[in-house]
Amino acid sequence: MDILVEMLSFDFILRALFVGILVSLCASLLGASLVLKRYSMIGDGLSHVGYGALAVAAALNIAPLQLAIPVVIISAFFLLKLNRNSKIKGDALIAVISCSALSIGMIVVSVFEVSIDVNSYMFGSILALQSEDVILSVISSLAVIVLYVVFYNKIFAVTFDESFSKATGIKTDIYNALIALLTAVVIVVGMRLMGALLISGLVIFPSLSAMRICKSYRGVTVFSVIISIVCFVVGLGITFYLPVPTGACIVVTNLAAFLACTVAGKARALIVTADKRE
Repeated sequence: MDILVEMLSFDFILRALFVGILVSLCASLLGASLVLKRYSMIGDGLSHVGYGALAVAAALNIAPLQLAIPVVIISAFFLLKLNRNSKIKGDALIAVISCSALSIGMIVVSVFEVSIDVNSYMFGSILALQSEDVILSVISSLAVIVLYVVFYNKIFAVTFDESFSKATGIKTDIYNALIALLTAVVIVVGMRLMGALLISGLVIFPSLSAMRICKSYRGVTVFSVIISIVCFVVGLGITFYLPVPTGACIVVTNLAAFLACTVAGKARALIVTADKRE
């Protein structure tokens, strides 16, 4: 309790904790759909696009997130459309876009004098969160949560069987675009805290961990939310006392949870197999 009280006495910790829990919640909600639809790397690609947009915004003296959010959303739709219609598919397309955007961002930062530390968006920084970032993050996160809850059944249907969903009259293109939209918002909002290179870990790891334990989509979603929030709080607490990057520590904490869930899942499978033999 003394450690917790000491942590919460700092305003920057409170901002990071508040924003981080919201971002972790949103990221874990979308993670299951992205993993099952094999869109796992889209978060990584969009985060690099976000870094490029932030660099350009800094060079033009524009509010970074206000430019990055629409640019990343447009890129998400563009990436989704190209993935279906282009001759370049999947991971190759994401690699082309992410590397190009990251390179453009690095060149812009090198050539122009920028008024903010753009590199904090690369690796994340809890000290970089300002009051306006918190307000924008809260509004964006609440919008993601509301849209996900409202369209949960449609997202579930499109995730598991897109062909059957289309045959039953569900407009799958719209809901795939919705998933891309929500992912884009979460990526940009989380970049400030986690960094462009690590934010995709917050989307993927909790769902992968939950899939080792739970068998239903709803179970995976609920358990991944719990894992994501717990790992974020633990990782943030570790960085309060150790001189390690916040984003990296949170991802490593998620890695530890993934390994623990993998071991627990295999142990449960062995027990079930033994019971059946008896």
